[in-house]
Amino acid sequence: VKRMNNSAQLIAEFFESRPEIKSVRYPGLKSHPGYETAQKQMDGGGSTIGIEFAGKQNDTFKFMNALRIIDISNNLGDSKSLITHPASSTHRRLSPEVQAEMGITGSVLRLSVGLEHPEDLLRDIEEAL
Repeated sequence: VKRMNNSAQLIAEFFESRPEIKSVRYPGLKSHPGYETAQKQMDGGGSTIGIEFAGKQNDTFKFMNALRIIDISNNLGDSKSLITHPASSTHRRLSPEVQAEMGITGSVLRLSVGLEHPEDLLRDIEEAL
């Protein structure tokens, strides 16, 4: 779990520095609204990162399809890194209005970081971007 937390922190910081990314939701980042609470209650920021692309839904699909190490899945939380597009998978049955209230748009992805070497994951993400 510690390795997954550490890798997720590095990846979240990387995403936050990229112009293609509109926002990153990860409690280990100072920009997260729950950062202070997470610091008190958690040992690390967890292994799941929310990412919103600055572009359109098609850009998110291109990114997902270009990944080679990280697999596309409807389920998250595994020893292998997985990514999902909530608007078309886990949240697809919700109305667009409810999705919007939850912050789910066509440009949002969720990444569950696994046990792979963080440099391999960062390289995979950078190449896909």
